[in-house]
Amino acid sequence: MKMNVRSALACAALSTALFSCQKQDKTPAATANQIPSEVIAQIAAKGFNTEGVVAANGGYVVEGDIFLSTNDLKNLNLGPDLRVGEEEQYHTTNLVKNLPRTITISVEGLEPIWAQATDIAIARYNALGLRLTFQRITSGGNIVVIGADLGGDGVLGRSSGFPTTAGDPASPITLNNRPGTFGSNPDVNWLATVVAHEIGHTIGFRHTDYKNRKYSCGGIRYNEGKAGVGAIWIPGTPTGPQDPYSWMLACTDGTDRPFNANDVIALNYLYK
Repeated sequence: MKMNVRSALACAALSTALFSCQKQDKTPAATANQIPSEVIAQIAAKGFNTEGVVAANGGYVVEGDIFLSTNDLKNLNLGPDLRVGEEEQYHTTNLVKNLPRTITISVEGLEPIWAQATDIAIARYNALGLRLTFQRITSGGNIVVIGADLGGDGVLGRSSGFPTTAGDPASPITLNNRPGTFGSNPDVNWLATVVAHEIGHTIGFRHTDYKNRKYSCGGIRYNEGKAGVGAIWIPGTPTGPQDPYSWMLACTDGTDRPFNANDVIALNYLYK
């Protein structure tokens, strides 16, 4: 079974899971006919897939791990794609501004292992020498990492969307604290990958395999949606269809995924 980055299933033997805040492909939490048609139209117009949309307090969860408020749906402009080969990295129009800049992250109300995982995720970003750096503080961070019961259908975590029009990262990141979601003794490096994935959303990255979620999630092939028009290919990246270890794949197999070569190219392109 695959798990979303938004959530990861914890089975006796961990199988695949979705990385972002997405629900399992085979059992969406909501169908389009349960969501008002005007909302479905707004979601589609913003470039997101309309399958498995879930109503949440103040908005809707799309693509498993992205929360869009009702205000986001009225104002969000995702713009052109940033493409890396055929399984591409792409970003939203809004990115973090006022660089160089340090973004603070606080882990609040979670088990100590999540602070450790966040420190590892932060170290991965900071090791790249980007103009965007991260620092963990005790409370009140620019990005707050919290816990909530996101259900038992494979959701690991959820970001609150993408950078604001003012150029600030989205907050909070919500991790699934339902008992058993991550197993009884999870690998801290895998948890760091989950946190790093959600941080990726908050600074403007969408899923590497948005054109074909079957690539990492299995099940049927579907496209999460095209944000805006056009695509900006990054020279030097592969043109082939496979990028199996990207940290921004929609689903996780429950293993550690530090940044691969294409991830580094994409991060450098935006923030170095």
